[in-house]
Amino acid sequence: MDMDPESAKLLAAGLAAGLGAIGPGIGVGLVGWGALQGIARNPDVRGPITTNMILAIAFAEAIAIYALVIAILLIFVA
Repeated sequence: MDMDPESAKLLAAGLAAGLGAIGPGIGVGLVGWGALQGIARNPDVRGPITTNMILAIAFAEAIAIYALVIAILLIFVA
């Protein structure tokens, strides 16, 4: 079974975007879960935990944006 290059390119872009979003999605969920547990155990440190949580979420989302950029490059450049 042969696949034409255009179909292969679109399949690769879809896989890059989809698989590139799974990791950050799981990471953001785990970060939020950990932050909520930390705040529930010690409400006095809500500010620092929230700040660190937002920073970690931003880093995780940057990875998803890189995957999106790779997917766009695969579509338009490859």
